[in-house]
Amino acid sequence: MLKRANPIKQCVILSGKGGTGKTSICAGLIDISSKHVEGVYVDADVDAANLALVMDAVQQEIHRFTGSKLAFIEPEKCINCGFCYDVCRYHAIKEPTDDQPTHQVIDLLCDGCGACVYGCPTTAIHMEAQEEGEWYYSTSSFGDLFHAELFPAAENTGKLVTMVKQNAKLFAEEHQKSLMLVDGPPGIGCPVISASAGANLALVVTEPSVAGIHDLNRILQTLKHFDIPTLICINKSDLYPEGTAQIKALAQSENLEVCGEIPFDDDIPKAMIAAQPITQYSPNSASSRTIEQIWNVIYEKLFHQDGKV
Repeated sequence: MLKRANPIKQCVILSGKGGTGKTSICAGLIDISSKHVEGVYVDADVDAANLALVMDAVQQEIHRFTGSKLAFIEPEKCINCGFCYDVCRYHAIKEPTDDQPTHQVIDLLCDGCGACVYGCPTTAIHMEAQEEGEWYYSTSSFGDLFHAELFPAAENTGKLVTMVKQNAKLFAEEHQKSLMLVDGPPGIGCPVISASAGANLALVVTEPSVAGIHDLNRILQTLKHFDIPTLICINKSDLYPEGTAQIKALAQSENLEVCGEIPFDDDIPKAMIAAQPITQYSPNSASSRTIEQIWNVIYEKLFHQDGKV
């Protein structure tokens, strides 16, 4: 019997750095959790979204994402007074030339502040919203997935993450889902903060390397600042035993639980090539058994302890 609960429990899966295996582990958790609770899933790594590939998801809806705004000068209204040129601190206004008799906006330099709009004496300037990406609603054999793609060189990553999560949460509430499992972005920046907002629990996937331990400490401090209960998973734990010992020592100093140690497993890249979660591709592997163990801990924290770690 699938479990339904109210309010929805949110678990965000993070990593201080890229390449720790976060999405592979998240896909395994989705596979296992879908057998126990009714969930909705979110790929919040909008700069490099690939969870849909592993879930073999089929797009059902596509929505435009408009983020920043750029100034636009209407040539027929421009009197070349030069106010916009003088007020723009980003040097985004191009002076008239023989080929272009009115002032023009240099899109790549425009910051969208709107100073030129407010001061133009002929209202020749207005702001135009820019399409910076798309977000999607997809379905899969594991459940419903909300994900997005930010266009190259586009901004407002955090805003797009927030939009995707909000729509996923509304869907979950409408369809009485128990769980939101969020594959968050790497790092500690604005997208991570947006992905973590409202989370009842965070699972941090790390690796025993110098960079992995350094960035683990940063993401742990970020989650501590926002008072989000946290678990730690060590991936490829057998490659550098000294590093694994350092991670355990750090976890102990922060009073955090290491809920799983996943050994290096050749089946994980094979599962990625096959576009399947490792728990489906090789259910009896050590990695799959550890991921199931991790899910049991997450389930206990979210549904039996009210998210208190």
